[in-house]
Amino acid sequence: MFEHLNEQPKDKILALMQAFKDDPREDKIDLGVGVYKNAEGVTPIMRAVKQAERQWWEQETTKAYTGLAGDPAFSDAMIGLVLGDAVARDQVAAVATPGGTGAVRQAFDLIRMANPSARVFVSDPTWPNHLSILKHMAIETVMYRYFDVESGGVDFAGMMEDLGQMRAGDVVLLHGCCHNPTGANLTGPEWQAVIDLVNAKGVVPMIDIAYQGFGDGLEADAVATRMVASGCPEVLIAASCSKNFGIYRERTGLLMAVAQERGLHAVTQGNLAYLNRQNYSFPPDHGARMVSLVLTDDALRADWQAELEEVRNGMLALREQLSSELRRLAGSDRYGFIAQHRGMFSRLGLSPEIVERLRAEHGIYMVGDSRINIAGLNRDTVPKLAQAIIEVGA
Repeated sequence: MFEHLNEQPKDKILALMQAFKDDPREDKIDLGVGVYKNAEGVTPIMRAVKQAERQWWEQETTKAYTGLAGDPAFSDAMIGLVLGDAVARDQVAAVATPGGTGAVRQAFDLIRMANPSARVFVSDPTWPNHLSILKHMAIETVMYRYFDVESGGVDFAGMMEDLGQMRAGDVVLLHGCCHNPTGANLTGPEWQAVIDLVNAKGVVPMIDIAYQGFGDGLEADAVATRMVASGCPEVLIAASCSKNFGIYRERTGLLMAVAQERGLHAVTQGNLAYLNRQNYSFPPDHGARMVSLVLTDDALRADWQAELEEVRNGMLALREQLSSELRRLAGSDRYGFIAQHRGMFSRLGLSPEIVERLRAEHGIYMVGDSRINIAGLNRDTVPKLAQAIIEVGA
């Protein structure tokens, strides 16, 4: 049967990573990779996570399976982190998943089970894997305008016009904070307008929150998700621990399904557990265990939050530096939006031709749509990037 298989398209980011690795230039800069790196180019294990691992090594007595939904302590801790007291705990069904990607996939599966005719509205642009998974699952996808290339901000009027085409039973996929790949985010009043629209249309919002703590802080980054969770009858939330806990390879995520009608909790929880059983049975536990240990130990949590703040403030400083350097070299504030964006990414609005020139002439690697990973920079490489952008006429 294998002769009937077709070649799959290459992952552009993985191909970019390989090209960077093969480039012999010593002063090359990798701005394409989608993971956090410190000034030394390392993705470190966070102090609190390392300490939690030491503690767990002493405490762990078995490698037996956890439940189909994962360890309840992990779900409770993550629901508290993401939702706070926005909704009651008994309104939230939840399952642990292999990373945020697993949570997204399980959410799409739940949507298909509950309403096979549902369309999923997705921002243009969005994280490429959203579209890849939806296509693989043959779920109808509708793009809505989101990023305004000229201003570097959100095209909110275009977004609302496109979302006006939603029908009852559809789903709208939203980024809870630190929009990937653009870095441009909705304001509080804009979020409220979206909530009002989805409620009027009978649409279910789905939130992908993968960068809580990387934007304006843990609590500030959760405000929009909490607004949606408390303001809509039903909400799906896919949360990732890869970035804010630095546990990428542990594959640690959580899918939450919020229903204002408490009578729906048991059946929703049962269906989430069923989907876990069909796809991978029991979710990974090590990363989830580290997260729950950190979040439930006062000392570990305080140290984790302090280090997360260091990470966040470091990226904000790099944003300010790059924006200022481009302002100085260009004599204009064309790239002022870089300082306003939040999270690891910004989309610069450069053409693919300019992106290729930056790679060929200056050894600067970024995704073809000009998304850059701010964490791929340091104080010494910011001036080089800024000068290169000006030299290629961007």
